[in-house]
Amino acid sequence: MNKIQKTKWHSLCTGKLAKGCSQCVQGRKLVLFITGECAQRCFYCPISEQKFGKDIVYANEWKIQDPNNPVELFEEANITQASGAGITGGDPLMNIERCCQYIRLLKQKYGKEFHIHLYTPLKLITIEKLQKLYDAGLDEIRVHPNLDNNALWDRLALLSKFQWHKGIEIPALPGYQEKTKKLLDFAAGKIDFINFNELELSDTSIPHYALHKMNFKPKDSLSYGVKGSKEMALEMLEYCKQKGINAHFCTAKLKDAIQVKNRLQIRAKNICGDFEKNTGEGTIIRYCLYLPELSPGFSYREKLKAADKQKTLAKLQQKKAELITALKLSEDEIKLDQLKFRLILNVNNKYPLSIIKKLNLKAAKVEEYPTADSMEVEIEFL
Repeated sequence: MNKIQKTKWHSLCTGKLAKGCSQCVQGRKLVLFITGECAQRCFYCPISEQKFGKDIVYANEWKIQDPNNPVELFEEANITQASGAGITGGDPLMNIERCCQYIRLLKQKYGKEFHIHLYTPLKLITIEKLQKLYDAGLDEIRVHPNLDNNALWDRLALLSKFQWHKGIEIPALPGYQEKTKKLLDFAAGKIDFINFNELELSDTSIPHYALHKMNFKPKDSLSYGVKGSKEMALEMLEYCKQKGINAHFCTAKLKDAIQVKNRLQIRAKNICGDFEKNTGEGTIIRYCLYLPELSPGFSYREKLKAADKQKTLAKLQQKKAELITALKLSEDEIKLDQLKFRLILNVNNKYPLSIIKKLNLKAAKVEEYPTADSMEVEIEFL
């Protein structure tokens, strides 16, 4: 077994990365959130209350409006130049038919080389469900055994019935060294790899409360990573070497500074238009005009959700017409953003603020992520 090595992605490993991971670090894996439903709730689960328990689908940050229509899924895959997808939840096996449908759709669209892996607890695993996933074309399966209860560990053996890559993915939990070693003893020979994720404190209330109650602390003032998680992972990687198990420690820095950033940079490059400025850092700068009642600030997202769409768009259309006349613009020199209820001008041009204010609009230069939800990074009101 190879020695523990540092990768160029700020992670540690004892052997070759699983293929799903090798694409992920390049930002080329589409995250396919197949459902928020789950038969269990792990105390460290980072899924938000907005998703947990709800039968909804997301392709990266893009909520799929009609799960039976793949057009938005394909568009997100194209924009991010995805070479594979990671299916997650909730527990994807809560909706096995949707899983298989999406696996087939992606394989048909992008070919057999489009690599798909899936995360699931052991709770709903049966030979019948595994057969469906395998027949649909799943390339890699990663399971989350319960470290506090070994009653279902025997189901790991079912993974070997099929010719795919199989592994375990769990957080590196400080204080869980002995329980994790027992799992590794049991899993040796039954899996191809194990991934340890750096444990992170979550903004989601249930795991946030649970992790604090267990006295987990951040490792420093700038990170959500938990103190002791990296040290625990290093100990487990050493143990994996003894057991002959390929192991990888995925750090919080890898996920945020490498994986997500790479994907955002690809998306920004592919969607940035003439009206916008690509920062090269995975964000886009836009020149935006807001109605005062729907401008960014306190409860901004809630205000957008509560707005009367038909009336708001009609008001923006009127403002657009007034701006075209006042600023002597052509129709295609101003855009109407129907998702965030705002008007967008060319960020490379200068506009008289006195006219914009006279029309009762608020102007701002906005740095945003190039995601479907255009989450704001920084707002400079003008």
